[in-house]
Amino acid sequence: MPNVAHAAELIRAGKLVAFPTETVYGLGANALDPAAVERIFAAKGRPKTSPLIVHVDSIEMARGLAAAWPAAAETLARRYWPGPLTMVLPKRAEVPDIVTAGLPTVGLRMPAHPLALELIRAAGVPIAGPSANRFTELSPTAASHVPEALADYVLDGGPARVGIESTVISLAGQPMLLRPGVIPLPELEALIGPIRIAGAPGEGAHDSPGMHARHYRPRTPLVLLRDGEAPPAGKGVKAEMPADPREYAAALYEMLHRLDAEGLDWIAIDAPPDAPEWAGVLDRLRRAASSSVTPG
Repeated sequence: MPNVAHAAELIRAGKLVAFPTETVYGLGANALDPAAVERIFAAKGRPKTSPLIVHVDSIEMARGLAAAWPAAAETLARRYWPGPLTMVLPKRAEVPDIVTAGLPTVGLRMPAHPLALELIRAAGVPIAGPSANRFTELSPTAASHVPEALADYVLDGGPARVGIESTVISLAGQPMLLRPGVIPLPELEALIGPIRIAGAPGEGAHDSPGMHARHYRPRTPLVLLRDGEAPPAGKGVKAEMPADPREYAAALYEMLHRLDAEGLDWIAIDAPPDAPEWAGVLDRLRRAASSSVTPG
């Protein structure tokens, strides 16, 4: 049985806990403890230019970390929290700079997993938590995917039902989509109006996690097939995926973890449609795909 009380005690003591959310498993530390957050970056091999998402158990906790809470934040929180949406907002001074890559903003999310919410409440602090993997590698959607010795404790909450990381939208100024997820952009715009789409990040701190060109990669080269392309020669598997975008997202990382353990030369997958409801999946596939294997 998962021991939330023990995990919360570790969080309060400055340790790292891998914990379940509905998107992927996170590597959590007390977001208000700079030394504990430093351990996240060291464990993952993550550059300090990549900010961390802070997980909260309520809208009230989020408001206590944000220096501004615009009407759009209230609208989106009431609609999507708890759920797979991260909002980037101006931060209060209590949020350490190491959490936010030195930026004046912080990404906030209320996860939709009962154990994650129970952990935050039991610890009594917001929890900074990127995905519980080595930097740029596949995100874990099950406790068994978390690399050994990455965390001081793994809180097993079963498989993640969403399966890819949260949508990230900045509300620090004109709304901007920083990372697509399973929530389609038109759905967000129907609630708060026009939303710009962020371009490729420049040098220095990124506005959101997940903006590196190479990310979410299995060890086995992943080949993205377009317009009926044949897979490469050699030992590989062409994965058959669901036709529904949310089902596809939920299955994607589990499939890649499973095939990654089979000693293949490549994994091939058909590119999904370039449509709003597929944006999150397509983003992950493009960042994960290898250019070192040429389709047949």
